[in-house]
Amino acid sequence: MSAAARITALQENVERSKRDIDWPRVGSRPAYPSDVFGLDVFDRKSMAETLPKPVYQAFLKQTQGRVKMDRPTADAVAHAVRIWAMNKGATHFTHWFQPQTGTTAEKHDSFLTLKSHIVNGQEETYAIDAFSGSQLLQAEPDASSFPNGGIRSTFEARGYTVWDTLSPMFIRRGPHGTATLYIPSVFISYNGEALDEKTVLLRSNEVISKAAVDLLHVLGDKKTSRVTTTLGCEQEFFLIDRALYNLRPDLKITGRTLIGVPPPKHQQLEDHYFGQIPSRVLACIAETEYELARIGVPVKTRHNEVAPNQFEVAPIFEGSSIAVDHNLATMEVLHQVAHRHKLKVLFHEKPFKGVNGSGKHANWSLQTDAGDNLLDPTSHPEKNYRFLLVLVAILDAVCKHGDLLRATIASASNEHRLGANEAPPAIVSAFLGDHLSEVLNSIAEGRPLADFSKSHHDAVALGGTSLDLKISSLPPIARDLTDRNRTSPFAFTGNKFEFRAVGSKQSPSFPIVALNAAVANSLKHITVDLVEAKGGKEVPSESEILSVVRKYAISSKKIRFEGNGYSEDWVQEAAKRGLPNIKSVPAAIKRLIEPHNQKLLISSGVLSEAELHSRYHILLEKYAKDLLIEANTLRSLIVNGVLPAAFGYRKELAESINSQKSAGVEATPEKKVLKYLTAECIALTKATDKLEACIVKVESFNDEAQGEMAGLLLTAAMEDVRTHADAIEKQTANKFWPFPTYTELLL
Repeated sequence: MSAAARITALQENVERSKRDIDWPRVGSRPAYPSDVFGLDVFDRKSMAETLPKPVYQAFLKQTQGRVKMDRPTADAVAHAVRIWAMNKGATHFTHWFQPQTGTTAEKHDSFLTLKSHIVNGQEETYAIDAFSGSQLLQAEPDASSFPNGGIRSTFEARGYTVWDTLSPMFIRRGPHGTATLYIPSVFISYNGEALDEKTVLLRSNEVISKAAVDLLHVLGDKKTSRVTTTLGCEQEFFLIDRALYNLRPDLKITGRTLIGVPPPKHQQLEDHYFGQIPSRVLACIAETEYELARIGVPVKTRHNEVAPNQFEVAPIFEGSSIAVDHNLATMEVLHQVAHRHKLKVLFHEKPFKGVNGSGKHANWSLQTDAGDNLLDPTSHPEKNYRFLLVLVAILDAVCKHGDLLRATIASASNEHRLGANEAPPAIVSAFLGDHLSEVLNSIAEGRPLADFSKSHHDAVALGGTSLDLKISSLPPIARDLTDRNRTSPFAFTGNKFEFRAVGSKQSPSFPIVALNAAVANSLKHITVDLVEAKGGKEVPSESEILSVVRKYAISSKKIRFEGNGYSEDWVQEAAKRGLPNIKSVPAAIKRLIEPHNQKLLISSGVLSEAELHSRYHILLEKYAKDLLIEANTLRSLIVNGVLPAAFGYRKELAESINSQKSAGVEATPEKKVLKYLTAECIALTKATDKLEACIVKVESFNDEAQGEMAGLLLTAAMEDVRTHADAIEKQTANKFWPFPTYTELLL
C-alpha cells in the first residue's frame, strides 16, 4: 500500500468510462417493468403450460401437503424444467440453499450426461442432456464443511439438499451467454436435523398458520384454511469505489474500517437522505433491478439513505419464505452488478465510524388465504375484534420473548449499530402510536375511547384523519392512525410490524422464525381463553372477546413504549418495568437457551433440542471468530501501514528540523508535530502489544468462554488501538498515508 496507489485510484475513479446497458424493448416501445418481471422464473404459469394437466394437479396437491410427490411427477417436472431452462441457455443446475453463514451456497452440475452402448462388440459413448426427478428432488453436499454446531463431525459428512416446492425455480445468467437453473432448497443432515435457515422458517410458518386458523375458526371464520406470514425487507447498504476498496485491507477482510477519521462533512447537514441518486450508483441499481425483475424479485423502491454513499432498496411484500429467498438474491445480484460498475457493495452494519450504519428493516404481517391482512386495523380498530386479538397476541409474544428476538439479531457487526442514535436500542419494546395505544388502554381500563378526529374517508385503509395544509392548490391528505417511531425496535406501521433491529448483512430468516414461534404460542393461549369464555356457544360474544383482549392488553402493557428509544430516560424506565437491557452479544445469544425460550422453540416443533443448541454454539463461535479476525487484521494494519507511515513522516520532520537548525532557523512547528507523533507512536505501539496479548489469551479459550473473553478483551483493546491510530492519521502528511481516507471513500 502506498500514497501513490491512492492517488492513482482516485484519478481512475474520475476518468473511468461508465457502463451502459440497453433496456429491452417490446416491439417499438420500451419494455414495461411487468414485461420483464419473471421472465426467468419457472412459475406456476410456466408449469401449467409445460406439464400434463394431471401431473400439474398432482404437483399442486403436493405443495398443499395433501399428498407426497411420487417419482413420475418428479420426473415429469424435472423434464419440463430442463427443457424450459435449456431453451433459455442453461447448461447447469444447482440446489441453492441457505447454510448458517448468513448467505447462500450452491454447487453447479451440468445437464450433460454420457451414455454407452455396445455396437458390434465395441463400446460407443455419446453425449445427451438429462435431468431426473431424483436430481431435482435432492442433492448431497458435505454437511461437515458448513456450520453445524457439533451436529456433524468431520467424518460424518453426509447431508442433503431437498427441493423447496413452495419457492419457484429460476435461472441466473452467467458468462458466454450461458445460464444456470437454480433450485431453492432446504439443507438437512444425514439424520434429518436442520442445518440451514430455510427449514426452520418453513416449520415456523406451519406452526403460526395452524395457530391463526384455529383462532379464526373460534371466531366463526370456517372458510380460512391457511394463514401466511408476509415479509418485506428494506435492504440498506453502502457503495464505494472498488479500486479504493482494494487498498483497504480492513474492508476487504472484515467488511468494516478498523481505523479512519470521519471527514469534516459527512451527514451533519442531512442532505444525503432522499437526495438525487449519483449517476454511477443509479446505473448500478437500475441494472440490479433489471436482473432481479427477471428472476421475480419485486423491487419497488430505491433511494439515498442518511449517510454519504449509503442507499436502500425495498421490495413489495411476499410470503416470508420467498421474501427471504429474494432478499438473499438481492444481496447477491447487487454484489455482482456493483463489480461490473467498478463499485463495491458493503452490507456490514457499521462499515464506517461516525456515520449511520445499515439495517434490514423486516416488515412482517399475517394474511389469510383469502387475501385479508389480519393486521389491518381498518378505520375503526376498536370495533375490529379480529385485529385486536391478533394485535394483543403479538404484544404478548414480544413481552414474553423479547429476549429471544434480541438473540436473533445479535452479532459482532450489528453490535456496533444497536443502541447508537441510528438504530433501535438493545431494549426490545413495541410501538403502536397514540390511537391504538388509546384503544388498548380504554379497553384495559373499561372506559370510553377518547375522541379522535373523524376519519377523512372510510375507504382509507388505515383509517387516518385529514390534514389541512392551508394551501389552496393542494388536495387534503389522509393521515395514518399512527406516526412512525424510528427509535423503536418493533413498531406498528399502519398494517404491519416493522422489526427494525435486524442487521443488514444477516439473513432475515431466524428473526422471523423466532417471531413466528412466539406469536403462534400467544395465539394458542388466546384461543384457549376464548373457547373457555364462550362456553357452549358457537362463537364468543363481543363482551367475551373484549374480556380476553383486556387480559392481554394489561399483561403486555410493559412492552409498549411510545417515546424516544434512544434516551437515557427510557433505559431507566425499562429497568423499572423489568425489561432486559442486553448489551453484549454473548449475553444476548445465551437467551436462546433460557428455559422459557427453549420450551417455546422445542415444544412448537420449530427446533429440536439438538438443533437449538447447535445454533447457539454456531452463533457464539462466529462471534469469537469475527472479533479475532478483526483484531488480527487491525494489528496487521498498524504494524505494516500506520506505524511505517508515521515513522517516515517523523524522519522527514527530523531532517527538516536539523536542516533548519543548521540554517539558524527555529523549527517550532515541526518540533511540535514531531513531539506529538512520537508520543502517539509510543502509545500506539503499547496498545498494539496489548492487543496482541489479548489475541493470544482469547485464542487459548474454547467454546463459550472464547466468545465471552473476545467480547470482554478484544473490543476494548481494538478501540484503544484505533484511538491512537486515528490521532496519528490526523497529524500525518497526506503523501505518507498508505490507506484511502474516509474523505476519499465517502465523498
